[in-house]
Amino acid sequence: MLQIPGRPAPKAHHSSASRPLRALLAALMLATVTAAVAAPDPAAERIKSSVQKMVGARAEVKSVEKTPIAGLYEVNIGGQLVYADASGRYILNGELVDTQGGVSLTEQRLAEINRIKWSDLPLSQAIKWTKGNGSRQIAVFSDPNCGYCKRIEQTFEQMDNITVYTFLYPVLSPDSEVKSRQVWCASDRTKAWRDWMLSKSTLSGNANCKTPLEKNVALGRSLNVTGTPAVFFTDGSRIPGAADAATLESKLASLKK
Repeated sequence: MLQIPGRPAPKAHHSSASRPLRALLAALMLATVTAAVAAPDPAAERIKSSVQKMVGARAEVKSVEKTPIAGLYEVNIGGQLVYADASGRYILNGELVDTQGGVSLTEQRLAEINRIKWSDLPLSQAIKWTKGNGSRQIAVFSDPNCGYCKRIEQTFEQMDNITVYTFLYPVLSPDSEVKSRQVWCASDRTKAWRDWMLSKSTLSGNANCKTPLEKNVALGRSLNVTGTPAVFFTDGSRIPGAADAATLESKLASLKK
């Protein structure tokens, strides 16, 4: 109740007869809210069942959500997004863009659903190197035979005050695993990796030591790393592909705000 300054607050009068009514109204409100939260969307359930039947065991339909467009639903299939009509019969594979702001709604949602927890990354399974004071941290999944991975290593060279954790992610070919093993088993694995990626120095030596490669591949798949390089930041966001220095610097600067 609004109280006018300078005047005493009026006393509230509660009759015993009004208490059951208030209790009933409160119960009805709670039941309504609970039902609204718990009630499944029939269309979403129908779409999920239809799409899961289509993809079979190849991937999991993780969620179905409404989009800002009436009758159009977002379908999360293994961390990738497609769109479906309310019947679940028609699927649209493409990017959803808000033309008013020039914003990719697909890109925004992918960033949300694929966000990771930095503290969960097993950094001991990565090759670490530091430049400058190392205050800005980046993790990257890389394949030694990936041309774009070599390009981003050159980009890292242009930056300062960074710590880079490289998870060897040999997914391109059997030779990628051989090279990854040679890097990890080297007496100085950081030097071996950077020499190979930046100057294509020959990799040689023991490749039979214990490596984290199987764990890295399993980790990458669990994080939906579908290509290399994949760069992760301390806020859990990612940038796929060989981003340029300006893009990386902009992202790192935003983490300080």
